[in-house]
Amino acid sequence: MDAHFLGIPELTEAPSVAVVVDVMRAFTVAAWVFAQGAEKIVLAESLDDALALKAAHPDWMALKDGPPAPGFDMVNSPGMLRSADLRGRTVVQKTTAGTVGALAVREASLVLCAGFVVAEATARLLRTRASDSVTFVVTGEDGQADEDLACAQYIARRATEAATDPAEFLHRAAESRAATELASGRRQGAHPDDVALCLELDRFPFAMTASQEDSLMVVRPHAVPPLTGDAPV
Repeated sequence: MDAHFLGIPELTEAPSVAVVVDVMRAFTVAAWVFAQGAEKIVLAESLDDALALKAAHPDWMALKDGPPAPGFDMVNSPGMLRSADLRGRTVVQKTTAGTVGALAVREASLVLCAGFVVAEATARLLRTRASDSVTFVVTGEDGQADEDLACAQYIARRATEAATDPAEFLHRAAESRAATELASGRRQGAHPDDVALCLELDRFPFAMTASQEDSLMVVRPHAVPPLTGDAPV
């Protein structure tokens, strides 16, 4: 597998297969949203679009970065979401980096949204697709966020080498600027457990696929059964 690691500004054309990585916190949150029972996540282009989608669908819930705000039901924090009852709900998500990255590659034939919490399932799905070339979109800090790059590199390695040790990659993420800012309380709308929750390797057994449904970019959980013998393709 030929892996490419690009920041959002470096995306000049739609890749065939894209893995969009946002560890802290968009796609860790997305995984928790599904774990709490949500049916789907709709990615919004802007905060105004998120509110408009919710207004058009009063039973949907809206989620954003930062502190609570009028019209939004939740913030982008796994620690705050883990007790929410989202059974059967649709959640509209708008974040600074993760949702932007996924929308930027909406024309790809396969779009996966990922963080450490779904790393193994994501790697397994890549193995089953046996893609020649995969573009990993490192969403944070214009492609420089080490927690996202570390996760992307781990998934890429895990897709081809079954015995990959995650320790180095998790350590880099734990020492990243985003982790430091979250742990120190410098980011609003955060919970003290957010960093630890973002670094829970393979917490969930599903991958997350994003695709266009009508005019919307929709994320859904994707069950990925273990491969026999766990051998890479």
